[in-house]
Amino acid sequence: MVRAVPDDELDPVIHAQARLRVVATLAALGEGDRIAFPRLRRLLDMTAGNLSTHLRRLEEADYVMITKTYEGRSPATYVALTPTGRLAFDRYSRRLLDLLGSAR
Repeated sequence: MVRAVPDDELDPVIHAQARLRVVATLAALGEGDRIAFPRLRRLLDMTAGNLSTHLRRLEEADYVMITKTYEGRSPATYVALTPTGRLAFDRYSRRLLDLLGSAR
């Protein structure tokens, strides 16, 4: 379920350290690009179970899209940031920069 986050708050879905790392990594990809789950796991140095748990939470918020398919006979999982996720990360980033700027 997607919850509207007031402009003066940090999005709690993204704010968790592991999820922030996931979203920041996905945001660095081009819009519409996706990354294979094993590659994302290696980049973030996370266990498969831990990454899956955080991806599930991000998927529930409609911030990521998980695509499960087959390449030949082998299963393959890809992860992409949705337009909603990209917008949420942009808002989160702006809010965090505002907070840091006001602390000076």
